[in-house]
Amino acid sequence: MGAVLGLCSAAQLACCCGSTACSLCCSACPSCTNSTSSRLMYALMLVLVTIVCCITLAPGLHNELQKLPFCTNATDSTVTGLLPGNFKVDCDEAVGYLAVYRITFATCLFFLLMALIMIGVKSSKDPRAGIQNGFWAIKYLLVIGGIIGAFFIPGGQFASTWMVFGMIGGFCYIVIQLILIIDFAHSWAEIWVSKYEETESKGWYAALLISMLTCFALTLTGIVLLYVYYTKSNGCDLSKFFISFNLILVVVASGVSILPSVQEHQPRSGLLQSSVVSLYVMYLTWSALSNASKECNGLTGTSDDSSFDKQRIIGLCIWVCSVLYSSIRTASASSKITMSEHILAKEGSTGQGGLIGNEEGADGGEAGQGGNEPKVFDNEGDSVAYSWSFFHIMFALATLYVMMTLTNWFNPNSQLANENIASMWVKITSSWMCIGLYIWTLVAPAIFPDREFN
Repeated sequence: MGAVLGLCSAAQLACCCGSTACSLCCSACPSCTNSTSSRLMYALMLVLVTIVCCITLAPGLHNELQKLPFCTNATDSTVTGLLPGNFKVDCDEAVGYLAVYRITFATCLFFLLMALIMIGVKSSKDPRAGIQNGFWAIKYLLVIGGIIGAFFIPGGQFASTWMVFGMIGGFCYIVIQLILIIDFAHSWAEIWVSKYEETESKGWYAALLISMLTCFALTLTGIVLLYVYYTKSNGCDLSKFFISFNLILVVVASGVSILPSVQEHQPRSGLLQSSVVSLYVMYLTWSALSNASKECNGLTGTSDDSSFDKQRIIGLCIWVCSVLYSSIRTASASSKITMSEHILAKEGSTGQGGLIGNEEGADGGEAGQGGNEPKVFDNEGDSVAYSWSFFHIMFALATLYVMMTLTNWFNPNSQLANENIASMWVKITSSWMCIGLYIWTLVAPAIFPDREFN
């Protein structure tokens, strides 16, 4: 399935060049909808930007750049005289946390510009639809040009000011990521429970049970490790409170999910969703405690802040999954979160599961000339499948989130340290919001039985 999605995204990218070879490549790609392929192309752009940011943080890159003759601090002077005039560049600006800030600054501005342009678009008949679903070569070049221009921004207060925006934007994306994870948990349980009810196969029941127990086991293991490495017998009371309080919250949420009144309105609600949410809450707790007081961090000094530690790797993996999920998945009918309708495509608008849709091609897309069905067809002629403007806002926030994740929520102008109280509170607050949102999805239909939440 992943290969199919990649071909769907590659169809638009390859067709940009307009050559015969590219046309042949496009003809070999599977059919997909504009609403899916466009989101995948923007997701690809964001992933490529993230890869570039990771390269700037690569260990040893700074020393390698010093060997270039045009760097102001070049170590190899044998070829310096070959350069015209006094052409020198401060190569230190191209690496490190500050480079990540500059790259993500340009990318974030691009998505904010797209969000402004797409305000009020109701269908693909709007003239602005071409900007949303096409001109990919121009848009990629625009981002590249913006990134190059960002490196000419004077240092000054840029880093400290942009970090404030990064903290706010990163927190907002964490909230959106919570919604995506909760929707994923509901969708996962809904699909597997449906398979079990349709087939009555013990295999599906065993898969549900094993998945639930695995997530709960990982959650319990995480709690034990947090107590071991982030608390002490004397002191560290705040860390003990965070771990204990979040443990109580996940237990309460799991209990609420199996209440008779909740089961009456949501028969497919259960412990599988609770286990997924509990595991994510423990990850947020771990991430928060990693930025807490150094005296209570038992892992301080075990990793290099300039390298990619486990926390950042896991955070990036979750981020990539959430971005791809928002690009290929339709909103779950059981998520009960109205906001997810703006983040994900509407049910039935992008084919089965939002991945590939041929049925919509007959309704939303017109047949190509000569009887050939287009490989990327329009399914938004009547109405858009998702909010285009909100989608770009979400990706702008995702850019800020990946910026803060790669830099470990540190100020690039300050000395690297493990303690960052502001980011600690951002992450621990988001863990409480996660539990609150999940509990709301469970109890809302029971509290307001006359209101439609689907």
